[in-house]
Amino acid sequence: QVQLVESGGGLVQAGGSLRLSCAASGRTYSTYAMGWFRQAPGKEREFVAAISWSGGNAYYSDSVKGRFTFSRDNAKNTVYLQMNSLKPEDTAVYYCATDPRPPANWRLRFNPISWGQGTQVTVSS
Repeated sequence: QVQLVESGGGLVQAGGSLRLSCAASGRTYSTYAMGWFRQAPGKEREFVAAISWSGGNAYYSDSVKGRFTFSRDNAKNTVYLQMNSLKPEDTAVYYCATDPRPPANWRLRFNPISWGQGTQVTVSS
């Protein structure tokens, strides 16, 4: 089992940037795909981005494509979500997650088996 701890959330003005981090523990971390999800008040949790175990391939939802960048440093057991050009609609609690299945599966639909506790991102207009 992989344990996940997010950090880096906060309050930022529209157009600003934040970088979220997710520190993972567990010996199988580096072999798992990692993902970011978010949940805004009154809405369902939604997929934001996913990255392969090697970090060589990243995938994004249409709502964040071109603004967010997902990366990972397996030597530090940490993944990062660089968020630029933030909009008020990006306001949500952001969660990192893991999916141990092969890419052919998680690329179709990312199904987490582990979640972090979440970090709040608030973008003011």
